Amino acid sequence: MPDKIVIFEFFIFRIKKLLYNIIFIVIFRKDYEMEDNNKNNKYKSFMIVIITALITCIITTIVIYNYFTIRTGGSNLGVELNTRLNEIRTKLNQLYIGEIDEEKMMDGALEGYVSALGDEYTEYLTKEEITSLMQDIEGSYVGIGVYIAQNTQTDEIIVIGVIEDSPAHKAGLLAGDIIKKIDGVEYTGEDLTQASNKMKGIEGTKVTVTVERDGKESDIDITRKTIKFKYIDSEKLENDIGYIKISSFEGDCANDFKNAYKELSSQGIKSLIIDLRNNGGGLVDQSLDIAEMIVPYGSKLLITKDKNGNEEISTSDQKPIVDVPIVILVNEFTASASEILTAAVKENINCKVVGTQTYGKGIIQGIFLFDDNETGIKITIQEYFTPNYNKLHKIGIKPDEVIELPEEWKGQVTVDREFDNQLNRAIEILSE
Repeated sequence: MPDKIVIFEFFIFRIKKLLYNIIFIVIFRKDYEMEDNNKNNKYKSFMIVIITALITCIITTIVIYNYFTIRTGGSNLGVELNTRLNEIRTKLNQLYIGEIDEEKMMDGALEGYVSALGDEYTEYLTKEEITSLMQDIEGSYVGIGVYIAQNTQTDEIIVIGVIEDSPAHKAGLLAGDIIKKIDGVEYTGEDLTQASNKMKGIEGTKVTVTVERDGKESDIDITRKTIKFKYIDSEKLENDIGYIKISSFEGDCANDFKNAYKELSSQGIKSLIIDLRNNGGGLVDQSLDIAEMIVPYGSKLLITKDKNGNEEISTSDQKPIVDVPIVILVNEFTASASEILTAAVKENINCKVVGTQTYGKGIIQGIFLFDDNETGIKITIQEYFTPNYNKLHKIGIKPDEVIELPEEWKGQVTVDREFDNQLNRAIEILSE
């Protein structure tokens, strides 16, 4: 980026020069007046040109100065940052004995700059991360078909779910498996994004995943293929109770929820369990679309507030299709869009919430692409509140009935039905 100070001083210099020329002409004006009328007319024309040029130069200077002031936030920080990076680049080119990957260095610099905000949800997104994000939103990708998460206590990558009929499912991967290596390279929980991208690739190619199960490691060769995400699972339980599990609010999960409910309704269900355990969120609009299918027309769904204190209230503008009693299951990994849905339903209808305290992510991020349309930034842009204006961020939602899973099943994504006391309690409530 050009130095705005240098540009400004350059135009000041040009203005001074024009002023000197005008003064010179004025001083010797009498000499011009002694000439005939033709010369006098030339003088007037010349002065008009000079004055026009002066005005143009002043306007241009103001516009350019303001432009660079806005671009750098009214300070020299942008120039200083650019200068410092250039100094670092020069020294590295002069002295560093290894190979320099300029693109990787740029990504690292931008990641560091944004991460210094201290907001874990605001981050610079590389080309690979943008691609992965878009695949999640679109609902398909080429890979092996696992949901993975970071175990923050052990800093390991744990499989939290396996997509049915996926290559991972057919290869025998199970929820609870720990991924230690991919193609012989070790990965920790902090490398979650890199590990996820490594397992993706070209359809038909193979990847070797080293997993730990029951303390033993084994290498599993898996062939990648196109994976279609399945965000909704449903079934009819005893006592005419419907069950819908939402694993993430991505793709077109709201429409999938509608179809699942209609199918259960055709089977004669009289009540419904919505399972949001281990659902870390996703697209807010998908969560709100599902809420609209449940709460009365005109109900408040969500209140958001931006950095300037501007509030926006989302309300339901359609009649609900769900007309049976509901219990919602939550746990400590129920977050963000899942908490939005839970609060919207809990505070608008007579609905029970069962499980453990939710995560407490009450802020919303926006994704903004740069000019290259390949990289971008995710920014925390709003805080949200429940319909009754309850704060969620770093607080969460306390269930109506707090029930812990048995100790041996804590942290597991799939729990054997006989030990799932949270689900069994929901069935008891709806059977009463």
